Amino acid sequence: MKRYTADTVEPDEIVQELLHGKGAVLLSGLFTSEQITEARDIIMRESEAQDKVTHFQGKALEEGHANLQRRVWNLLAKGAVFSDMAAHPVFMTILRKFLGTEFIMGSIAANRILPNGPGQEPHVDYPYWDFHTPETHPHGLNGSFPMNAQISILLDPFTEESGATAYVPGSQKELRYPVEADNFYDKCERMLGQPGDVALFYGVAWHCAMPNKSDHDRSAILINYLPKWVKPLEDMPAALPDDFIATASPDIKQLLGLNYPYPEILDQAAATNAAGRV
Repeated sequence: MKRYTADTVEPDEIVQELLHGKGAVLLSGLFTSEQITEARDIIMRESEAQDKVTHFQGKALEEGHANLQRRVWNLLAKGAVFSDMAAHPVFMTILRKFLGTEFIMGSIAANRILPNGPGQEPHVDYPYWDFHTPETHPHGLNGSFPMNAQISILLDPFTEESGATAYVPGSQKELRYPVEADNFYDKCERMLGQPGDVALFYGVAWHCAMPNKSDHDRSAILINYLPKWVKPLEDMPAALPDDFIATASPDIKQLLGLNYPYPEILDQAAATNAAGRV
């Protein structure tokens, strides 16, 4: 996996690598240790709070199946550091070339895999994540143009032992869901890195979290980006307070899809416009 620092980022080269190369790159030096510590502390706190609520409501998993993988959603509402991360200028520059200048964010969440946490099955990401039923997607849809970019901001060491994300280089060139005959585990490489590093990849590359066999968490912030016309996974504006929306930066408003008016009720818009011309 090609590696870039904040000083050596080449957006056009990265776009070509995502589309026609291995499908993933590693970025480093974008975030301070203080930002990573703050983000991790918030996620740990939110994760533990959710776990307590789950057990209080009597929803604990069966004995012997501890909750070893946890998600924390709606991160923009949980700390300004997550807005800073989502709209980092390096991300915005690369993704404006990859997904179009008005791209949006589909989701921002944290994934925490505890020691002994299981891995995942190889898969592709939203909006392709149910491509195991290709008949539900348009005929001829292919990976030659991107409708997805994934960013993983590492909060813990991603090593082979801790279950660093595995992916098959070049698999993004053929849009289909991985099957057993693809021998994923014989072909895969790992997205290795340290806290603060960023894995940027095209989400149609076959990938999965691997089992965490270490003695520490394997946590990351996962951000999904989309072209402006793809329906987001999370309804983030609805989950955010009005004052957040009112004071959001131009880049955050773009990422929330607030610059793109559709869908809207067009007969009401037409009546409003007509009234304005009377």
